[in-house]
Amino acid sequence: MTVTLTEKAEFRLRAFLHSSSPDSNTPTKGIRISVKDGGCSGYEYAMDITSKPQPDDLVIQQGKVMVYVDPKSAPLLDGVVIDFVEGVMESGFKFINPNASDTCGCGKSFKAGDCTPTGVPCK
Repeated sequence: MTVTLTEKAEFRLRAFLHSSSPDSNTPTKGIRISVKDGGCSGYEYAMDITSKPQPDDLVIQQGKVMVYVDPKSAPLLDGVVIDFVEGVMESGFKFINPNASDTCGCGKSFKAGDCTPTGVPCK
């Protein structure tokens, strides 16, 4: 299972995680990524801040950022690269997913094959 953060994405996430826990006694936070049914293409990416993984999450450290992956979403996220883009028309995190057979224009949702991978079922 591989999830890669680009240097820019890791920097943005580190800054965001640091600012969300100014108290030095707060446990180290990380991000939890998953895939949900929805969006305009079938699946939708989700990224949440959390202080600890769920018991069955896959744990990956990318530089100084802890990444927790929902195990049901793992087949759809294996090999994904998360980047951070800044521009006049678009700013935010961008997912580059080798498992996606199609993506929508907004880049927040995708289709994977025939919508029947071992991950979250497509409705």
